[in-house]
Amino acid sequence: MTSGFSPLSDESLRDPASAYARLHAQEPVPLLADHAPPFYTLTRHADVEAALRNIEAFSSEFGQGPRFTPPSGMLSDPPQHTFYRRLVQQAFTPAAVKALAGRIGALAGELLEGVANHDEFDVHDDYAFPLPVVIIAELLGVPRDAIQKFKLWSDASVEAMGAEDPAPWVPELERMGRYIQDQISLRREMETPPDDLITRLVLAESDGARLDDQEIGSVIRQLLVGGNETTTSLITNAVWRLLERRELWECVVADPSLVDRAIEESLRFDPPVLGLFRNTTREVTVSGVTIPEGTKVMMHYAAANRDPAVFDDPDTFSLDRQNRRHLAFGLGVHFCLGAELARLEARTALATIVARFPDLRLVDAGERIKPFFLWGRRRLPVRRGAR
Repeated sequence: MTSGFSPLSDESLRDPASAYARLHAQEPVPLLADHAPPFYTLTRHADVEAALRNIEAFSSEFGQGPRFTPPSGMLSDPPQHTFYRRLVQQAFTPAAVKALAGRIGALAGELLEGVANHDEFDVHDDYAFPLPVVIIAELLGVPRDAIQKFKLWSDASVEAMGAEDPAPWVPELERMGRYIQDQISLRREMETPPDDLITRLVLAESDGARLDDQEIGSVIRQLLVGGNETTTSLITNAVWRLLERRELWECVVADPSLVDRAIEESLRFDPPVLGLFRNTTREVTVSGVTIPEGTKVMMHYAAANRDPAVFDDPDTFSLDRQNRRHLAFGLGVHFCLGAELARLEARTALATIVARFPDLRLVDAGERIKPFFLWGRRRLPVRRGAR
């Protein structure tokens, strides 16, 4: 990029409306040359959509993070990816997700009951984090007393994925690996293992083939991170934006049917993942920019979600928006497997907190989480009652 402008700089993220407008109009495919490895960024909705569908030219084979990594389970390309997805998606069918609705609602109520006597609490720490991580832990069949370990390991996985040097997080990742292996071994040794997702992965078979322990561990790690960090940010971001413009919160309080629109608009306006990466298998040209073979390319979901060619008044958070062509969950064969579970958890979380604490007010939004390709709040302190 000749101008040195970065769509992921602190300056750009403080004012994404101006940054994304500049990208769409002037630099739709910037090169971040000072990153290791350097990568191009696709920012127009049409370009991101086309690249996500073109898995032959834009491959996931060497990771969807900013560094090149060995092929791995769900992050591989078809036909390997098809095999893994077929085995795992049984836990995320519409019927399976619908069956979780009662448990998610009960847990949301339980978590808010825990802060019912507090004038102030943290939406992130007390509510948005424990809800999805407890659900994914229960799906996997992991004891609830391991929840804090899950949080630590999930954070370490995310930090390592975004770091140029992942070494500081290796010890925690190794501990996570040993814990997961113990859970897998336990189920292999049991005559009648529990009916949970780890057991289903151990017993799953497709065309006579089964997953080995390493492959099962890879899938579990991906589900752990995907089922925790992103949904936590979705819930936190939605509450943040509604309280930031308190008239929007009051609209949802007055009309709870707006919860679904609020969640979809939050996904568009503040996608928990700013973007994921692909790897070019050949030289490609996008919006007049030639990208060499073997190059990392970021699919900038957040910028695409603010493209004025697709969304009217894209920099306004609107509860009236009907257009749902956002790319927060990706597209194509790698469309987020847990998208409907995340939606259900977020809708339930928002509906429950709005009904329980209609007088909620924002204290401050705090700093954003890291690494650079994720978008959420580290904390979201709120206060009950009038100012």
